[in-house]
Amino acid sequence: MLALGKLLELTLAGREPAEKTQLTVDGVRMRWLSEGALEVRPAAARDNGLDLLLSAGIHGNETAPIELLDRLLHDIARGDLKPRARILFLFGNPEAMRRGERFVEQDVNRLFNGRHELSSGSEALRACELERLAATFFSLPGRERLHYDLHTAIRGSKIEQFALYPYQQGRGHSRRELARLRAAGMSAVLLQNKPSIVFSSYTYDKLGAESFTLELGKARPFGQNQGVDVSRLELRLKQIIEGREPVTDETLEGLQLFSVAREVIKHSDSFLMHLPVDIENFSELPKGYLLAEDLASSRWVVEEEGARIIFPNPKVKNGLRAGILVVPSSDASLV
Repeated sequence: MLALGKLLELTLAGREPAEKTQLTVDGVRMRWLSEGALEVRPAAARDNGLDLLLSAGIHGNETAPIELLDRLLHDIARGDLKPRARILFLFGNPEAMRRGERFVEQDVNRLFNGRHELSSGSEALRACELERLAATFFSLPGRERLHYDLHTAIRGSKIEQFALYPYQQGRGHSRRELARLRAAGMSAVLLQNKPSIVFSSYTYDKLGAESFTLELGKARPFGQNQGVDVSRLELRLKQIIEGREPVTDETLEGLQLFSVAREVIKHSDSFLMHLPVDIENFSELPKGYLLAEDLASSRWVVEEEGARIIFPNPKVKNGLRAGILVVPSSDASLV
């Protein structure tokens, strides 16, 4: 196996490879760009016009997606997986990965779309670098652009595997891409209705990619991900990489769609969230439920029918989102 296929090993060790570029026997070029960043380019005659960005480890303790990308890279380096797409593999927060922590000082996935410019420290610099790497990768004209940012969640979920689809004004959500997600094992998709500061929102809004945050289960340490089943996603990614994706039924049967009703923003240290510590994502909340309170008699009371909570986290920094209320949605607005 080519040494560059061991990107995860290099990243965890904090080492640069001796050779920055290597070729497989099939003419696939692997090029190390910077820490945790590797570009894979097929031979020109095999290139099918897709640019695929696969990122994981934006949160360093979300190891199942990291291990998935590691397996794909090993297969490419051995010649078992024969790409027809250009691919950029990114491990988002190497230092947090080495520590086994979600982040070191601040959440990298809250530092995109200009937020890193308002901050400082190594993770703000890393977010800036990730934007630069993505922008350079997606700079070639006339190509299809696809980005999957792979995560696992802090807590359990009533719907274990789901995706978040970013928003851009004047641009519709794609039925074809939702069908692709369903085929990859996603049970639900949250259709967002305003711009965000996460990585997938940056590549969607600023770089024109079809971009998604994928939540694949609960975060566990390296080597302990037997309970996180990514087999359907792994198969679909291999098919996308090799350009042999089967024709997908676009009826979306069995895929649950949700839209954002409201975001719960933590404004002060007085913020109080009235939820069990171990509540799962997509737990239903009854109308009239007092969800949270903050300064100046701020109160979040559930008013929506069929409301569910995702990503509740009262420990976020002031000014950041402490949870999202979502409600069922239809596919009427899809393109």
